[in-house]
Amino acid sequence: MKGLELSRLFYREVVRPWLDEAFPSLRHDAGMFGYGSELLGFDDDMSRDHNWGPRVQLVVTGADFASHAEAIVDGFDAVKPASFLGEPIGYRSRPHPPIVANDALGRPEHGVEVFTAGGILRTRLALDPTVPLDALIWLSMPEQRLLELTAGEIFHDGLGDLSRLRQTFSDCPRDVSLYKLAAQWRRIADEQAFVGRAGHVGDDLGSRVIASRLAHDVMRIGFLLERQYSPYPKWFGSAFARLSAAKALTPLLNAAIAADTWESRQAHLAQAYLAVAKMHEPAGFPLSVTPRIGPYFNRPFLTINAEEICAGLAAAISDPLLHGRAVIGSIDQITDATPLIEAPERAQQVISVLHRT
Repeated sequence: MKGLELSRLFYREVVRPWLDEAFPSLRHDAGMFGYGSELLGFDDDMSRDHNWGPRVQLVVTGADFASHAEAIVDGFDAVKPASFLGEPIGYRSRPHPPIVANDALGRPEHGVEVFTAGGILRTRLALDPTVPLDALIWLSMPEQRLLELTAGEIFHDGLGDLSRLRQTFSDCPRDVSLYKLAAQWRRIADEQAFVGRAGHVGDDLGSRVIASRLAHDVMRIGFLLERQYSPYPKWFGSAFARLSAAKALTPLLNAAIAADTWESRQAHLAQAYLAVAKMHEPAGFPLSVTPRIGPYFNRPFLTINAEEICAGLAAAISDPLLHGRAVIGSIDQITDATPLIEAPERAQQVISVLHRT
């Protein structure tokens, strides 16, 4: 059984009946968000040694949290079954213990946690609910964290706060997407010629490494065009395979990675660049230039006019916070360092410093 189904049944058959009896007037949302491969449907037998099991997060108002959160968490602990459908109720070896904060509460003995909407923002994204979102805040939010909030499932929508949060963060503003797309093409512009240059001097390993980096950049463009958040590396390829762009891009990228010569490698990558460039207009991000493949100046290295594509996308941005700003990128495009991606408050600090005007 998949983790989402297990937790859906756990809420419906165990948690909800108890809540109706113990707190009959409590308006709440119930669902799953946060950590866990099961949120994306990628969990399997190997996933069950950590962060897997019957669990549910409840979202209540601030007043109800103050009045009832502790009673809910402690009260369920007193009546919980030892297991559900053969799976232990407690946190077992889960490396992510339940959050305990002013507006979030759980305990390791069972998988029921209580949040307010503001508590979700503060504990999951390090956001102050009273501060409006602007473009720089969007650039500072790791896509993995956004995915953790917007994936998963809502089991009960009695309050509406969880569905509103998911709607708010389901897709970044258009200008932020344009900026991220420009940054991806900037990355391609910076390195695409090096696949051939490294190979030309006999550095086949170096050529392959650069080709892999560029394949990753092309895949990130696919996520951006389809307005999907990309997960962290373990599930990056699996999630990419679900995109409609994968049908055309996967054979080209596989051929580039597997190529035995730098000439073949760069040729397949060039076709991938061209293919993903042609996907912009149907996705609602038309390019101001015609994408074209050609030699890198007078050298025998195939490249696309990535700098022109980048400049055109950046010029289409109207948000004054982003228009004319150096195309550095979002936190995910700047670094893949886990200590930053898993700590949104640090990511905000990095973006604030890099984009300081």
